[in-house]
Amino acid sequence: MAKDFEMGYLLDFYGEVLTPKQREMLNQYYNDDLSLSEIADNFGITRQGVRDAIKRGEGTILELEDKV
Repeated sequence: MAKDFEMGYLLDFYGEVLTPKQREMLNQYYNDDLSLSEIADNFGITRQGVRDAIKRGEGTILELEDKV
């Protein structure tokens, strides 16, 4: 739960550096609490594609946070 809250908070600060698709996936995952399957249905892609996009977005955000 704490990690979800932290990532949601960081998403508010650094979300603009992500692609619009990544930003929306992370928003749906952390803020709207949707499952990977639900997000995959919304975007018309696989669960693995959603997971990969979320992990890349998290990596970008955490890298920026470490640099700041």
